[in-house]
Amino acid sequence: MAKDLTASSHDRQNILNNRYALQQAEQHLGLGGVTFEGETVLTKAQVASLYDVTDRTIERYLASHANELKSNGYQVLKGKKLKEFKELISGTDINDGTKTTMLGLFSFRAVLNIGMLLTESESARLLRSRLLDIVLDVMAERVGGHTKFINQRDENYLLAAFQEENYRKQFTDALDFFVEGNQWKYPRFTNLIYKSIFHENATEYKKVLNLAEKDKIRETMYSEVVNLIASFEAGIAHELEHASKLQGRKLTQKEAESLIASFEKHPLFKPLILDARTKMASRDLCFRDALHEKLEAYIESVPEADFDRFLGEKSRSLEEQLSDPETLAVLKRLKDR
Repeated sequence: MAKDLTASSHDRQNILNNRYALQQAEQHLGLGGVTFEGETVLTKAQVASLYDVTDRTIERYLASHANELKSNGYQVLKGKKLKEFKELISGTDINDGTKTTMLGLFSFRAVLNIGMLLTESESARLLRSRLLDIVLDVMAERVGGHTKFINQRDENYLLAAFQEENYRKQFTDALDFFVEGNQWKYPRFTNLIYKSIFHENATEYKKVLNLAEKDKIRETMYSEVVNLIASFEAGIAHELEHASKLQGRKLTQKEAESLIASFEKHPLFKPLILDARTKMASRDLCFRDALHEKLEAYIESVPEADFDRFLGEKSRSLEEQLSDPETLAVLKRLKDR
């Protein structure tokens, strides 16, 4: 979907939190500046010149988006720091005003940040377009061009998926032993768990992620979501058995459905469900360009740690993980328990 960076703080921050994209951007955009305290910086006057706008325009955005710009590296130098910066630029063509007692300074991130905000600058519009291209190129390079299974690059995914299979067996066995009905009850009650956690049934989920009929949806889920599903399955299996033995008979499907609805409301699961919905909605929009409309209220910017998790040095394809002797040894120990 088309991204309007001027309108979406989440989309802006997702780019600014992606250090792999920022490294490429700094290398290829050539925005200038000097190195101060270990990072590239530009003065407010340089930023105004870069985007061909007035100082007053820059000041207006600094006022309207103060917290965002400061969190991404805009600062006002004064005192000792200002003196150090003036000494650094002495003899260069940077004009900071010799008698100034305060100086606005933009980190490279803050320069990109304000470029994603400026609506009256053609230079800023071109920068936004190039930034989006860089993000796509970096993503394609790091995940081999496919984001459908980007969740599996998380080093925690394989263990979560392996353990969930055991809890899935407990759940389906409980449906067999303690709930009336035919084989159609398995997808029905699985969908009830999905809707409890992320408001979508299997069909809706596949549509959002544009999955093929043969794709297994749990193979596309993040480890936190898989773990929560496993918790639901184990807990519901226990509750079904308890309720059935208390009644001295199998439960009707309506009784089992009511039990699941009550289970969802347990205070234990509230923070876990909130976390799963937030991660799923935010990551899928960022990494897969997939919008879960029923979870739109939970969308946040993706933290820097998640870019390391799915794009960084520790992230590996499932095939690479399964060829690792240490990983295989862990799975074998779990299987032998």
